[in-house]
Amino acid sequence: MPQRLTAKELCRSRVYDAVVVGSGPNGLACAISMAQQGDSVLLVEAQPIAGGGCRTMELTLPGFKHDVCSAVYPLGAGSPFFRTLPLQDFGLRWINPDGAYVHALEPGKGLLIERNLEATAVNLGRGGGPFCELMSSLRPNWQELCDVLLEPPRLLAHALPMAKFAKYAILSARGFANQYLKTVESKAAFSGVAAHCASSLDEPASAAIGLSLSIAAHAVGWPIPEGGAQSITDALVQYFESLGGEVIVECPVRSLSDLPDCRFLFLDITPRQFLQMAGDRLSDGEKRRLQQFKYGPACFKVDWAVDAPIPWLSPEFLRAPTVHLAGTFEEIARAEGLVSEGHEAAAPYVLLAQPTVFDASRSPAGTHIVWAYCHVPLGSDVNMTDHIESRIERFAPGFRKTILARCESGPSRLEHLDANHVGGDINGGTLAWPQLLLRPSLRLIPYKTALPNVFMCSSSTPPGSGVHGMCGYYAAWFARRIGSRHRMAISNSAVLNGSAV
Repeated sequence: MPQRLTAKELCRSRVYDAVVVGSGPNGLACAISMAQQGDSVLLVEAQPIAGGGCRTMELTLPGFKHDVCSAVYPLGAGSPFFRTLPLQDFGLRWINPDGAYVHALEPGKGLLIERNLEATAVNLGRGGGPFCELMSSLRPNWQELCDVLLEPPRLLAHALPMAKFAKYAILSARGFANQYLKTVESKAAFSGVAAHCASSLDEPASAAIGLSLSIAAHAVGWPIPEGGAQSITDALVQYFESLGGEVIVECPVRSLSDLPDCRFLFLDITPRQFLQMAGDRLSDGEKRRLQQFKYGPACFKVDWAVDAPIPWLSPEFLRAPTVHLAGTFEEIARAEGLVSEGHEAAAPYVLLAQPTVFDASRSPAGTHIVWAYCHVPLGSDVNMTDHIESRIERFAPGFRKTILARCESGPSRLEHLDANHVGGDINGGTLAWPQLLLRPSLRLIPYKTALPNVFMCSSSTPPGSGVHGMCGYYAAWFARRIGSRHRMAISNSAVLNGSAV
């Protein structure tokens, strides 16, 4: 096989204002933000198509379009930056059912969380009122914070709503549930969302993810993109190219010296890849700091092509794209606690998506796709397919009879599909405290690296995982302000060897 050319060789003697490595939502957001200022921007991607984990592929059978990583995007639809972009002009269409998600409490009983708070209160029964009152009090903050998040200095002027949210977010999921939620139903529904953080529900600040996604359910819904995750990426790429941006795919970057000359370099990668690419350009102290970055639990994911909708015992389960196969708070906490301690759970918390119930374009007529994962220890090689399918069968007897084909993706395969999923961790590093906030390391500007004019813009930086693009947007925002005094173009070698300002 002929050796591939590097991005530097492909671009020959070109000098760019910015080069972005990695075309996930954060890399694309960073590239777009720079291109909007009139900068010349090159985006470099190792895979054959852009998107990172935000891609759609035929993983089982021809004509069945499966999402590589995530399938439902409350943070994508609610992203402060993405909302400013004309992505609808480039083909992005959101499907936003009334039902955000269903929590499977027991066979035949599902708790439907709807965008409408009053309807949700009824669905949750006697404990629904207090829960929905709390969500109602926090929901306005979502819009307010979205409006100011595009200008970091303005956050100080909105300290009150932020403090109100932080009051709850700093708690563990268990602490929040015990203090503010009084019924089995409301505690269960919240814990299923909090478990998205892939850490123990007893961790400090583990309530933050649950609260953010719960508020989003009522502020923007939990929508799916028509056609799959690739629709988000394709719209972002096309808009970027309309601004004059360039994209190179199938071009792995093994060393920073593989890249063409540029004024700013942005890396949509995790600390482990940065250590490999930067090599000896980093001091021993900086290497040690990056080596201390922790990756969290992994995922074991299964995609199915099926010949019928999932035969749920309750029709409520077909009213939302997302289903949490979870049980009570204690059942979820037990399963996630085992994973955090390095063990696979025999009765795992399973997060399931059934997009073709609402988007028939993604599989042949009369068929469906289903996607589900459970958490496992980082780098686990245990096959969890039977555990996941048994969990589904508990709430939908006969599911296995509908399966036409399946694709199993353990941690190693997930990392193969997207190098940022180190050891199968799809969050770009653990979301446990304190790394939930201090990522990738303690710096005044967390996007800056020890190399001049080199910035990290992946989910390993704040605000962390999710398809929202804000990590990339913030990296570009700070880079423009840091570099505004140094507009002259500098070479890649100058940046990487520390001679740039």
